[in-house]
Amino acid sequence: MSSGIQIKTKSAAQKSKTRSPESQPKPSAKLNPKTIDPFRAYSQPSAFAATYARGGIPCRLVHGSVKHKLQWECPPETVPFDLLLTLAEGLRETKHPYTFVSKEGFKELLLVDGAAEKAIPLLPRLIPILKAALAHADDEVFGRGLDALVQLSAVVGPSLNDHLKLLLTNLLKRLMDKKYREEVTVALQKLEHCGGKATVAIIKSKIPTYCSIYS
Repeated sequence: MSSGIQIKTKSAAQKSKTRSPESQPKPSAKLNPKTIDPFRAYSQPSAFAATYARGGIPCRLVHGSVKHKLQWECPPETVPFDLLLTLAEGLRETKHPYTFVSKEGFKELLLVDGAAEKAIPLLPRLIPILKAALAHADDEVFGRGLDALVQLSAVVGPSLNDHLKLLLTNLLKRLMDKKYREEVTVALQKLEHCGGKATVAIIKSKIPTYCSIYS
């Protein structure tokens, strides 16, 4: 009888040794929801990444020996032009190849014949997306958003003026940083060049220190 008690006691002691203190959850961890990360094992891809993965974006990155290029599954002139909105959403991506596909795709789609007539009706939906890129904390995302804005301005011209005020606050914040001052100033000058003299008053309403290219 005593031997049986000893065996049970020994096995219980062995079990306690096999459990390290680290493997045992602390009582506070159960009570404090901040210690639980519900997204740790279930991180979801972004909308752009998911669309790209299922083939919803008809272009792919082709790796070259010197530089990369974009390969379209069909001529870009034939794709629905609201793809421009999806590509603009992708400007906020921070992972490869999404960064390249969104940036190059946006630029190349604006080069197709009749791009101005197709892009102008999309401006009310496109500008908030570009605004989000310009407001992004990541420097490279901001740079892609700024490049896209300049490219869009070159295509739609003065039609952008009605929407420009929505973007100037974000540009002013970067303009106040020495690191971006020249880049943003050049971009504003290009916006003025494409938008005409009416653009000057719009820019100055938010950025009084701006100097016109015509002055």
